Amino acid sequence: MMTTNVQRRDFTSPPPLDEGYWAALLNEGEFSEPVPVEAMSNGDVKPLDEIPEEVVYQPPAEPAETSDWVEIRRIMDNDEVVELTAIGYNRGGLLVEWRNLRGFVPASQLLDFPSTPNDFTRKKLLTARIGEVLTLRVIELNEEQNRLILSERAAKALPGERADILVRLRSGDMVEGVVTNLCDFGAFLDLGGLEGLIHISELSWGRVGHPAEILERGEQVKAFVLEVNRDAGRIALSLKRLYPDPWETVQQRYRIGEIVEGTITNVVDFGAFARIEEGLEGLIHVSELAEGHFLHPRNVVSEGQHVHARILSIDGHARRLGLSLRSSI
Repeated sequence: MMTTNVQRRDFTSPPPLDEGYWAALLNEGEFSEPVPVEAMSNGDVKPLDEIPEEVVYQPPAEPAETSDWVEIRRIMDNDEVVELTAIGYNRGGLLVEWRNLRGFVPASQLLDFPSTPNDFTRKKLLTARIGEVLTLRVIELNEEQNRLILSERAAKALPGERADILVRLRSGDMVEGVVTNLCDFGAFLDLGGLEGLIHISELSWGRVGHPAEILERGEQVKAFVLEVNRDAGRIALSLKRLYPDPWETVQQRYRIGEIVEGTITNVVDFGAFARIEEGLEGLIHVSELAEGHFLHPRNVVSEGQHVHARILSIDGHARRLGLSLRSSI
């Protein structure tokens, strides 16, 4: 991982780091309950067609004791690795057991696990790893919620390396990492055994429908450090803050009446949005799309279409740009 202290600019304050961003890792796709689970005591892997769609597994024979949580906390605090056998899986990853605790390894934290949206393929790949002994580190621990999250990826880091990253990083630094996971709410970057989150609102100054529009899993990228929460071991990152906000200078770079080129990015009932540069979109109101009557804006323009539009209004503070196709000729 490379860190560089970049010049600090007066950015608009980022949105607060809602705990929901991080909880979503467990609740949206990566780990959700109830889910199909296949737990096997003998380590044998059943053929895929013999695995029922939903299997309720039994909890460990003995309930978890306070001493179990105390010891796993000590292991986490000392940054030690553990070797555990995968005993089952769910849609989000693999299940393991440590003493009387049930642990979970998200698929994004497994080494060499391909990204695939196909549930059939995903189930087959996870099933094939049941019975495998995994070298893991604890990355999330919450006794009250009975949550124990582990990572095969984090176990690659040297002892103390993850803690060193947290101590060393400061808001305003630039880091380099590998994209490990893309979710609806953002992208995760591996910074060297420790992951940072780029929330979807921090990917671009423009609108982003899904992180996959900007990044690919396995891609190496640079990011701006927004915040480091050392107590929680979490790092908030940004891509867009590596670049100036185009809205801050929009009124100096464009003028009303100017003809600009753009690409239609979204068509809605009240008009269409057109991107005239990265991070800068304007609205073509339905009344400014074309002369005459038409049923819907989609009868006039479509997403991806290149257009020439005239600028009707500019408001950098409100981040609004009014465009017209009717008066662009």
